[in-house]
Amino acid sequence: MPRLNVIEPSSATGKAKELFDGPLAGKHLNIFKGLANSPAALQAYLGMAGALNRGVLSGSDREVIALVAAQHNACDYCLAAHTHMGKAAGLSEDQTLSARRGEMSDPKLDALARFTKALLEKNGFAKDDDIAAFKEAGYDDEHVVEVVANVGLNLFTNYFNHVNDTEMDLPAAPSLEAASAS
Repeated sequence: MPRLNVIEPSSATGKAKELFDGPLAGKHLNIFKGLANSPAALQAYLGMAGALNRGVLSGSDREVIALVAAQHNACDYCLAAHTHMGKAAGLSEDQTLSARRGEMSDPKLDALARFTKALLEKNGFAKDDDIAAFKEAGYDDEHVVEVVANVGLNLFTNYFNHVNDTEMDLPAAPSLEAASAS
């Protein structure tokens, strides 16, 4: 049960209503219903996500980052959401599971997953060799900055879901243990 009020789009007012009727039309997920307690925070999420969607990282790249972060932070809600979104962005189910492990068979996605995992494990204190390995896979400074930005965005949603205890309204992500056993 969520710890914060659930703002239903049909009863939202003011800026929350504008966001539900505008950029969130048809996307009335529980995370947004909780974030709507602060229209400023919801708008900040939408603004940052929208800006990063127009960056150099592809949709599948951003989903790899989100899956690594959600696994690292044990956010079941984000694991479910980004497994679904990862598949929509072109990742296979096996790739979504591999991203969660932080190791992928595609060399470029593997470098991305490993760099993301290093950032999370080291609280942003990436080592020179972390950055060098990432760049050796074909990435550049712009990619480095966008990975950091995407990690920040995902930390926000992971932590919000922990604080709120957001109720699951998506199919749960497969467990890594069950996937490893099959």
